Amino acid sequence: MKTPRILAFGGSLRAGSHNQRLAAIAAEGARKAGADVTLIALRDHPLPFYDQDLEDESGMPENAAKLKALFAAADGFLIASPEYNSSYTAVLKNTIDWVSRATSDDEPPLSVFKGKTAAILAASPGGYGGARSLIALRTLLGNIQVTVLGDQVTVPKVHEKTGPEGRIEDPELVAEIEGLGAKLAAALGSDA
Repeated sequence: MKTPRILAFGGSLRAGSHNQRLAAIAAEGARKAGADVTLIALRDHPLPFYDQDLEDESGMPENAAKLKALFAAADGFLIASPEYNSSYTAVLKNTIDWVSRATSDDEPPLSVFKGKTAAILAASPGGYGGARSLIALRTLLGNIQVTVLGDQVTVPKVHEKTGPEGRIEDPELVAEIEGLGAKLAAALGSDA
C-alpha cells in the first residue's frame, strides 16, 4: 500500500489559534498511523479575496498557486475550523475558492478536491465547540466532491482545556484528536 499524503491546517489567521494547534495534534496522529503529513498555517499564505476580475487581469496569485500545488499533492485533508458566527471562516472559504480554480483549459473542475477525503475538527471557547462550523464545512466539502469522515472532534470551552502556552493538556482529549488523524490515515489506505 502507498503512504497516504495528508495536508493539515487550521482555518484561522490568528497566531495563537486553538484550531491550528488542533490540526497539529491530529497531524501527529496521522503521522503515527503511517501517513506523510504536511502541516501548514494559512497565515503563511496570504491571499486577496477571490475576485474574477483580479484573476482575469493577473492570473492566480503566487500564494494561491503554491497552496493549490499542496492541495493537489494531497490524498486527503485534516481541517480544523474555527466558528465565526455559526460557520467557517472567510479565510478558509477564500482559500478553497482560490485553489479550486482551474489554471488551464484541460484541467477538470475541482481537480484538487474531487475524490479526496477529509477529517474535520473544531475548537471554540463556546459551549458547542465549533460544531456549527463543521455542519457548514461538511456541506461545502461535500459539494466540491470531498468525502468527509463521519467521525469528527469538537472541543468546547477550549480555553479551559489548555495550559499557559495554549497546549491541550488532557491526555484523553489529545488521544481523541490524534485518533481522528489516524482514522483519516486508515481511510486513505495507510498500511501502518
